[in-house]
Amino acid sequence: MSDQPFTHLDAAGHARMVDVTAKQPTVRAARASGRVVCAPEVVDALRSGTVPKGDVLAVARVAGIAAAKRTPELLPLAHVIGVHGVVLDVEVVDDGVRVEATVRTADRTGVEMEALTAVSVAALAVVDMVKGLDKGVRIADVRLEEKTGGRSGTWRRED
Repeated sequence: MSDQPFTHLDAAGHARMVDVTAKQPTVRAARASGRVVCAPEVVDALRSGTVPKGDVLAVARVAGIAAAKRTPELLPLAHVIGVHGVVLDVEVVDDGVRVEATVRTADRTGVEMEALTAVSVAALAVVDMVKGLDKGVRIADVRLEEKTGGRSGTWRRED
């Protein structure tokens, strides 16, 4: 734990939105990933394009992109920023679907939450599309992989 004060709390301990007015906009990016784990028969249906609800991966991509742009509506202390680019990759893998989002901006604060939100909602879209085939489908390992830009510079997950 850090000895730094909590930035989202005021002196009385009340939640507040951090004021970034004085910060200069800079180019920033964040990449997050996650997985949707499902039964082998669902993986087969995904690979053959026979999921009854339709094109699961296309729906997940659109859902993730839309979610990145709506992050401040979901997270009350997130800043409304310009989401200038979102790449949402979804890939069928042996145990389900791998989801990765990269979000870019040129703004006063980072896009880590936007990338995590994009991955989470894309994964939820996959679950929604396949839950009729696998009641045990689950989301796993949603995490930030990398962020660049801003005062703290570049950070990458080491494991």
